Amino acid sequence: MSLELLTAYGWLGWLLALWVGLSVGSFLNVVIYRYPVMLEREWRAQAREILEEPAEDAADETFNLAVPGSRCPACGHKIRAWENIPVISWLVLRGRCSACGTRISFRYPGIELLTGIMTLAVLATFGFTSTGYAACLLTWLLVAATFIDYDTKLLPDQLTYPVLWLGLFCNAFLIPIVPIGDAIAGALAGYLFLWGTYWAFKLITGKEGMGYGDFKLLAGLGAWMGWQALPHILLIAAVLGLIYAGSRIFSKKQTRQDSIPFGPFLAGAGWVVLLFPITGLA
Repeated sequence: MSLELLTAYGWLGWLLALWVGLSVGSFLNVVIYRYPVMLEREWRAQAREILEEPAEDAADETFNLAVPGSRCPACGHKIRAWENIPVISWLVLRGRCSACGTRISFRYPGIELLTGIMTLAVLATFGFTSTGYAACLLTWLLVAATFIDYDTKLLPDQLTYPVLWLGLFCNAFLIPIVPIGDAIAGALAGYLFLWGTYWAFKLITGKEGMGYGDFKLLAGLGAWMGWQALPHILLIAAVLGLIYAGSRIFSKKQTRQDSIPFGPFLAGAGWVVLLFPITGLA
């Protein structure tokens, strides 16, 4: 990672990249909250159609990533443009709704800051290149997948499949991170390894140890970094997952029988290995 790649275009380029990252983070807040709701509504509608039941009243309301506009969940105050500036608005408002004073979670500016910093880190590694821009897209997909999985234990195909195809496209047609053969092998090995682990665990215990979204996410990371990166990604993810689960159990926030989402740890480990490849990867 080199800050020289960021400053090659002057401080204006550096600030523009940061602002883009913050703005994307603001949009990701919307995706993280709304997309699971959109999926649930879609599934309910499909189930009612199969069962030949009348549609729910809520199904008539438009609800997507653009409509309705952002509002305070406590009082319904419509968020104005100046109240929706990434990070800055939260600081100006002192973390509270301008209408009712209800506290606004730090999570919102936190995700914006996280996305901005990760965007800068990616550009500092790959530069302002086609691969750098693709890696930014990967980063944004991983941020959305991480928080959606953390909140709902769901990894939507609409996030994991783009990770897979984007990785294959990058290694086939852009400046490759690994040879395309290694990328294809990584995608296959990533999926099959967790698929095999899932079925072995289920046959032994009769329980499901993880979801299919985890298989697809690891396949996508393998498509980006090749099969050689998979052991390192899995090791880091497993260690992080054990630390998280252990801390939750120690603080009595969950029991040993409770499941935890594995996607956030896979995503985090994959992103770290992407920026800091183990010797021999690239």
